[in-house]
Amino acid sequence: MLVQSVRRASKILQELAVAGPRLGVSELAERIGVAKPTVHALLRTLEAEKLVVQDVETGKYLLGPALLHLGNAYLDTHLLRTRSLTWADSLASRANEAVWVAVLTGDRVLVVHHAFRPQGTVQILEVGASIPWNTCALGKAIVAFTGEADREALLAGELPVLTGASINDRDQLADQLEQVRRVGYAVEDQESALGDAGIAAPVFDRSGLPVGAIGLVGPVERLLAEQARETHAILVREVARNLSRDLGAARTAGPRGV
Repeated sequence: MLVQSVRRASKILQELAVAGPRLGVSELAERIGVAKPTVHALLRTLEAEKLVVQDVETGKYLLGPALLHLGNAYLDTHLLRTRSLTWADSLASRANEAVWVAVLTGDRVLVVHHAFRPQGTVQILEVGASIPWNTCALGKAIVAFTGEADREALLAGELPVLTGASINDRDQLADQLEQVRRVGYAVEDQESALGDAGIAAPVFDRSGLPVGAIGLVGPVERLLAEQARETHAILVREVARNLSRDLGAARTAGPRGV
């Protein structure tokens, strides 16, 4: 019973994170398939721990401040993030573009570090951003080098469309992943946000499997310009290789020695 309660509480937090920001008891009960009294009791417990808070005006619930502390603790102890700080800053300086480092969580990528573009204007910190894997270079770079079973499961799962350029055709995505394995990096062309692009490469640890990805993000006209694209790709692959070695990966990490 205790395990079931933990699972239900987790589902409540996930619904507030994805479908929120504010949901009532009835909405949550319907979404997670649990009786309203049970959901109400769980919400009271979560509220006592500051994992959720109740909006005074509407009576609906939203995520609480304690989750921020947990999230920061996760980032502070995440090995890829801590090891990537110097490499990401170096890549941002050399490419004069913003750099994201991300990990795969389920069927989405989570940005765990963001190095600003050195000469940019006002920029928004994107740490904590969660993006469908199929709509970004970071996600494709990771998935291309995961085990075959995991890759097939992700291709068979939900493939969201965020813009008119997003790709949700499984065969087309499979072809893209094969291309990523050949060249060692992935490209995103306005697939998660209009006007934005990305170039990313996988990061491996001593197991030889990808633990995340690092990549450049920026305006499509600058990042994917004919003369700049190959230069950016070379820089990204180089930094990804160095970061991988810093994490204990062999020089031939990856299925094809990327």
